[in-house]
Amino acid sequence: MNGASREALAAARERLDALTDSTSVDAAALADELAAVTALLDREAGLRRVLTDPAQSGEAKAELVQRLLGAQVSGVAADLVAGMARARWSQPRDLVDATEQLADIADLTAAEKRGNLDEVEDELFRFGRIVASSTELRAALTDRTAGAAAKTELLNRLLGGRAKPATERLVVRLVAAPRGRSLEAGLESLSKLAAERRDRLVAVVTSAVPLSDTQKQRLGAALGKLYGRRIHLNLDVDPDVVGGMRVQVGDEVINGSLADRLDEAARRMAS
Repeated sequence: MNGASREALAAARERLDALTDSTSVDAAALADELAAVTALLDREAGLRRVLTDPAQSGEAKAELVQRLLGAQVSGVAADLVAGMARARWSQPRDLVDATEQLADIADLTAAEKRGNLDEVEDELFRFGRIVASSTELRAALTDRTAGAAAKTELLNRLLGGRAKPATERLVVRLVAAPRGRSLEAGLESLSKLAAERRDRLVAVVTSAVPLSDTQKQRLGAALGKLYGRRIHLNLDVDPDVVGGMRVQVGDEVINGSLADRLDEAARRMAS
C-alpha cells in the first residue's frame, strides 16, 4: 500500500489496538468477524468500490456499513469497519487487504493476551518449513480444485491439538482464502505481523546443528545491538551448513557459514 491507503491502514491499526486493550473485547471473536467482512468485501466488488469512492462522504459510507453489518457482527466490529470506510483509500482492493490484516492482528493480539505469542510465531515458522519440505502437502493445500472445507479438514488433522488456537485459525484462513497469494508469501506475512506485535525483527538462522541456549542468547543480543531492535530468532537446522551459520534479517543475509567461505575461496582460486 502507499499514499492514502497506508495512512488509513495505520489509523485502523491504532483503533484496533485501542479496542483490544480493553478486557471486555474478545480479540479472537473480533478476528472472526473481521475475516467474515473481508470475505464479503472480496466477493462484492461493487460494495468495496462504493466504500472507497472519494466522491461519497465519509459519513454516508460509514452509515452504509452500519446498515449492512449492524445486525451481522458486533458493534465493535461494525464501528471499526465504519471508521475504515470514512478514510480515503488509494484503490478498492486496499480496503479488503487492510480488513484482512486487521483480522490477523486481532488473532495475534488474542495470542499475546494469553501469553503465547512467541509460540504462535514459532509454530507459523515451523509450519512454513514443513510445507516447504513436503511437495505433497503443499500441493494438497494449494489445489485449486479442492474446496475450502476439504483443506480445512486436512489442516485440522495436522494442527488440531498440536498448535495454539491462534496458529490454527491464521493458517486455516490463509489456506481457505489465499486471495491470490502464494502459501509461502502468506505465511511470511503472518510471521512478520507476529514479530511486529512486540516491535521485533525476525532473524531466520540456519545452522548445521541446533544452537544451545547460550548461543541463542548471544546471537540475539548481538543482532539486537546491530539492528537497534529486539530480534526474534526463527531457528532452522541444515546439515549442509558445514560450520557457522546463515542469518537472514528481512532482505539482508549475514552469511558466516564455513561452506560459503570455502566456496568463496574456491572462486578466488579459479579466477
